[in-house]
Amino acid sequence: MKAVICTKYGRPEEVLKIADVEKPRPGSHELLIKIKASAVNSGDVRVRGLAIPGFAKIVMRFVLGFNKPRKPILGTVYSGVVSETGSKVTDFAVGDEVYGLTGFKFSAHAEYIAVSEKSIVTLKPRNASFEEAAAILFGGQSAVYFLEKAKIAEITNPSVLIYGATGSVGTAALQISRYYKAKITAVCSEQGQTLVKELGVENIILYNKEDFTQTAEKFDIIFDAAGKTTRKQCAALLKEKGRYVTVGGLDVAAERKEQLKFLRTLFESGNYKATIDRIYPLDEIIAAHQYVDTGRKKGNVVIKIGE
Repeated sequence: MKAVICTKYGRPEEVLKIADVEKPRPGSHELLIKIKASAVNSGDVRVRGLAIPGFAKIVMRFVLGFNKPRKPILGTVYSGVVSETGSKVTDFAVGDEVYGLTGFKFSAHAEYIAVSEKSIVTLKPRNASFEEAAAILFGGQSAVYFLEKAKIAEITNPSVLIYGATGSVGTAALQISRYYKAKITAVCSEQGQTLVKELGVENIILYNKEDFTQTAEKFDIIFDAAGKTTRKQCAALLKEKGRYVTVGGLDVAAERKEQLKFLRTLFESGNYKATIDRIYPLDEIIAAHQYVDTGRKKGNVVIKIGE
């Protein structure tokens, strides 16, 4: 099967290559999934380039592999079709359309993947294309995790400020906050305001034109979906019991199957839509990484793998 191999850490054109590798065989409790779509997210490019600041870079070398990724096939999200099941699988059947997350096991930038039926995999939204399903995952799961951490469901009509509102996590956070009937303020660049308005948010602060920390409003939740602010920087904007959460800290967004089921419910009910910037075929994985590296993507960059 075809797969993208990351041979070492570095620039995409220097370290990524398409190779033929052995197709995985499912174990007794595993699913073999023919992958239809995946995505290149900020996490993928950080791992590929080991773009991690300070002492954390040394820690991540031990976690990921010292001189090159221990798991050379990157990619943490996928959507596809179950093509084979292990002898003891009970929750899925051949032909099921599924989507899932692999976390630090990676391996999603390939034509097939074998995963445990107990892993973070479930039926994809019925009304989503495979490309849409793949686009939902990374940002959606991260946004669900951090907004749950901020206890958004416990606040009546919460006021929420989302910094970095046009990335994969930010666009997801806007939509999930709307589901909770939040009054939302989005912080983004001038180039991103059209997308934010399309997602139903009118209160926008353009960070390239004004300092968002000078706004007079106070918020129940401040969510930095880009990892570029600090709690100290935002403290004056929080209400007395307000909460600040960020993707930029050491807190890894723990993955649970229930998060994917929640996203499926939102999508199927029309309360969530996939935000796709560009779609690349697997053979153009280098170009996909290069584009994400620019920091200009709006929403998700999807990789189309199978027909």
